[in-house]
Amino acid sequence: MSTTTDTGVLAARFQETFGAAPDGVWQAPGRVNLIGEHTDYNEGFVLPFAIDKTAKVALRVRDDSRVRMLSTFGGHGLVEADLSDLEPGSGEGWSRYPLGVAWALKERDIDVPGFDLLLDSDVPSGAGLSSSHAIECAVISALNELTGAGLAAEDLVLATQRAENVYVGAPTGIMDQSASLRGAKGQAVFLDCRDQHVELVPFDAESSGLVLLVIDTKVSHSHADGGYASRRASCELGAEILGVKALRDVGMERLEEASGLLDETTMKRVRHVVTENDRVLQTVDVLGSQGPASIGPLLDASHVSMRDDFEISCPELDLAVDTSRANGAIGARMTGGGFGGSAIALTPVGQEQQVRDAVVRSFADAGYTAPDIFTVTPAAGARRLA
Repeated sequence: MSTTTDTGVLAARFQETFGAAPDGVWQAPGRVNLIGEHTDYNEGFVLPFAIDKTAKVALRVRDDSRVRMLSTFGGHGLVEADLSDLEPGSGEGWSRYPLGVAWALKERDIDVPGFDLLLDSDVPSGAGLSSSHAIECAVISALNELTGAGLAAEDLVLATQRAENVYVGAPTGIMDQSASLRGAKGQAVFLDCRDQHVELVPFDAESSGLVLLVIDTKVSHSHADGGYASRRASCELGAEILGVKALRDVGMERLEEASGLLDETTMKRVRHVVTENDRVLQTVDVLGSQGPASIGPLLDASHVSMRDDFEISCPELDLAVDTSRANGAIGARMTGGGFGGSAIALTPVGQEQQVRDAVVRSFADAGYTAPDIFTVTPAAGARRLA
């Protein structure tokens, strides 16, 4: 996907497409998860941040229940639907996300009118950077304002989760939309997924002489597939056997006990979640006391846990992480739901090009599709642009 950097260009294209000016243009970012993977639906802790890649929507409400939508990123024609016909599972491709948001708001007895929508995004699709939630958060920000619903950020988070879980059929937690809706420039979002408590934690890699590289492996993934769902089911089984509401309630001290109660696979899944929660808390402490240059070992340990215990990595992700570390990155891990997507590598500025070149070379040598490598910085959350 490529984005029109000029909001006015998007508004002008909207008018050309739909014959009237939009009511406004809204933007919501994708996200990178610094650490805390598959802990969100276990009511644990995560530390994502909103990134400087975004989905924009120009939107105008209609006086009927029709929805007309078009995207700028090629190969997709005009999508039409009627709000009165919405039911979980309807819609195809990217259109499911705006339709799911409208459906979720209607479920809350909000009078959602029909609308025309033009979407533009530069959040890479399938890369583990939450392109779908960026779309949802931009749309729900627009509809929340234009309907006068006045929902707080916490309610917008839950509505988008409902859209994902029920309408789209992806059993995701609340991390992605929380980062997109509640992010801030220069800050990571320390989120307690049990009660939605948020603390903003400074994460300024640049001031520490670092860059955060994203390595998009081009291995596309989907949260609606069986791998994600089976991991969640294992976590729920582990919590049930251990007699807790969620794995968030299992401390490091209970892992030895758990190993005597759980089958090998369930134990591995539980161990990842318990240790990952602990790594998130450690990372927040280290960022506050020592800064970004000291979190590398925690990023490395997170990847090992996801590779070996949660088993959601893939050869391309492992190669990206291992090559980055061998060529100067101080810490690296896969990010996102797994089974493809992206890795992140926290890298000294002086080593950035060496890491980039080495990863590209290693992918070519392995016969993999060339990765897309770029830097990200913590950016502002969803907002109206015009």
